Amino acid sequence: MSAVSFTVLIPARLASSRLPNKPLADIAGLPMVVRVALQARQSTAQRVVVAADSPLIAEACAAHGIDAVLTRADHPSGSDRLAEACTLLGLDGQDLVVNVQGDEPLIDPALIDAVAQVLAGAPSASMGTAAHPIASRDDYLNPNVVKVVCNAQGLASYFSRAPIPFHRDQAGTQWWDAHSSFAPLRHVGIYAYKAGFLRSFPRLTPAPTEGVEALEQLRALWHGHQIAVHLTLQAPGAGVDTPEDLARVRALLQPS
Repeated sequence: MSAVSFTVLIPARLASSRLPNKPLADIAGLPMVVRVALQARQSTAQRVVVAADSPLIAEACAAHGIDAVLTRADHPSGSDRLAEACTLLGLDGQDLVVNVQGDEPLIDPALIDAVAQVLAGAPSASMGTAAHPIASRDDYLNPNVVKVVCNAQGLASYFSRAPIPFHRDQAGTQWWDAHSSFAPLRHVGIYAYKAGFLRSFPRLTPAPTEGVEALEQLRALWHGHQIAVHLTLQAPGAGVDTPEDLARVRALLQPS
């Protein structure tokens, strides 16, 4: 398999309702956003850049040798922030970008490579993402666990917070085996984009399905864009959303 050329962009926003100043939270001596960037550097990306909304984040990155661009503070979403970053970096429309969330210090570098590869291998797709089999009925029923159904070509048919696909005759049971060829899939929130599409995405009209499900990726499907899905057997390390998450990651990464 030939190497794929791509850039990792990490959106980092200082404000967070559940964890103030989250990108700068200390994890074993390093700001969290720096930890994420160092993980991303272990991928085969040609460049790793933080798209920051605050000079404080940009300064923290510079202090640890991490590239950063300063974007507007009023972007409504991470996609809008990355679209501006693509312009600031002068990326060509066909250049590949992988969006790694700034609160995932345990991100697997191999997953970053795989998501770039799945998009590069699907010329008709504008985006790439990842999913893994759901192992428990609780996750299948949990609206905070986003599900995706794919077609025979490995392209996303739909994303939902509802339990999909729904087994009509065995509703209420765990009707699948997580190791089978047809288990429900949990969507993993990592994306690859073609830079030209990413720049145009904020200008697309929000989809009715996007508003109902509160899932931004449905906008792409609504407008006819295809999303290629990399299937992995392993669930990625959880992100940091709460003080409890931060304590857990600190314990994992604390030097012995």
